[in-house]
Amino acid sequence: MRCPVCNHKNTSVVDSRPAENDLAIRRRRECDKCAYRFSTIEETELLDLIVVKRDGKRESYMRDKLESGIRRSLTKRAFTQEDFHRLLYSIERDIQKRKKHELSSSELGEIVMKNLRTFDKVAYIRFASIYRDFKDVKNFENELKRLAK
Repeated sequence: MRCPVCNHKNTSVVDSRPAENDLAIRRRRECDKCAYRFSTIEETELLDLIVVKRDGKRESYMRDKLESGIRRSLTKRAFTQEDFHRLLYSIERDIQKRKKHELSSSELGEIVMKNLRTFDKVAYIRFASIYRDFKDVKNFENELKRLAK
């Protein structure tokens, strides 16, 4: 980790503690050259995960893409940034539990819907209507009935 002030390449960790409800680690660092102190946040990252699309194309997992899709379904819904971060963490944890290097987009969609269902039911319906490609009101009603159970 380079110092943000003098750009020296060696810094020492002075203190580490959980951050954001144990979803990340906050590290207090000190530059070995100029003694400037700064903090960093460290969190897990899904590496080498390939998403297999419905048409067979493969692409690397992109957290930003997942995040933007979920944010669209949460438009005009009340939630805190911390709750949203926890939701993303929960989804990524469920992905990691599968212990796969490839995941179909349908598996990923089901994981997202499972987590959204408990997070915000309106966002869940919005996401499901696009993900499951509801063709008419009947599909929508059926999903609402399943949700009500």
